[in-house]
Amino acid sequence: MEKYIDIIKKSYSGYWNYLKHEFISINHWDNFFYGLIAISLTVWLLEIMFPWRKNQSIFRKDFWLDTFYMFFNFFLLNLIVLIALSNTVSELFKDLLKTIGLPISSLQLFDVDNLPQWLGLFIFFMVSDFVQWNTHRLLHRIPFLWNFHKVHHSVKEMGFAAHLRYHWMEPVVYKSLLYIPIAIIGGFDAQDVAIVHFFALAVGHLNHANLGWDYGILKYVFNNPKMHIWHHAKKLPKHVRFGVNYGLTLSLWDYLFKTNYVPYNGKDIELGFKGDEQFPKGFINQELYPLNKKEH
Repeated sequence: MEKYIDIIKKSYSGYWNYLKHEFISINHWDNFFYGLIAISLTVWLLEIMFPWRKNQSIFRKDFWLDTFYMFFNFFLLNLIVLIALSNTVSELFKDLLKTIGLPISSLQLFDVDNLPQWLGLFIFFMVSDFVQWNTHRLLHRIPFLWNFHKVHHSVKEMGFAAHLRYHWMEPVVYKSLLYIPIAIIGGFDAQDVAIVHFFALAVGHLNHANLGWDYGILKYVFNNPKMHIWHHAKKLPKHVRFGVNYGLTLSLWDYLFKTNYVPYNGKDIELGFKGDEQFPKGFINQELYPLNKKEH
């Protein structure tokens, strides 16, 4: 028990020192703090220059709430819970494997360090995106998880910052389900993760932006604003009542597994979910919503 308490303490102190370093250091390309700002400002500028819904305000409905969510979920959430939880669970998992005589290295099918860097990055990206696509489906299909995911679907006007409006429980689910597949591959370094992370962040921002793009033939590979708007549609046919277009970065999985749905230009469709009129409007109440059974 003392070992795990020590891991938690080191997680907090280590991540706090990392955050301070990110704020004051701008001389490395994989700085997540300034990377988030740069990508956000770039996509916001594209929204302003090429708006799909021309009557939508630059400072759309809930713009500042989503901006707060963006920084909270990207940085403060890690400080409050995720890093300590992730490191502790990782150590518990390793200890559990040891008790049954299976070191973590025994799970690795191969090490990407033995592959060309581009191939290792490609495998890491494809595996993580596919696992996250499946996790996203679970968030819609399991009522308990859907109550957390409602925070993201409470967006009523789409804009880049809506990408990171989500409940703190979501990354716990995503990271938990992603841990074992990534452990099986193994060998990724921080810069590998940063490349994939920045690419996924940029595509996610674009998916939620007020842009009428579908990337032409590439729409069958990459998620895009014209496709993702239907994921947020308030009304869907009964045969897709659990949702559509689950792709995070890639649309490929939706086309392969027949969960794609773009019936027509969805520029002005109503967004949200059934009963969202009663959904809390502020950050604190939205975070507490899944715990309040009266709201369900």
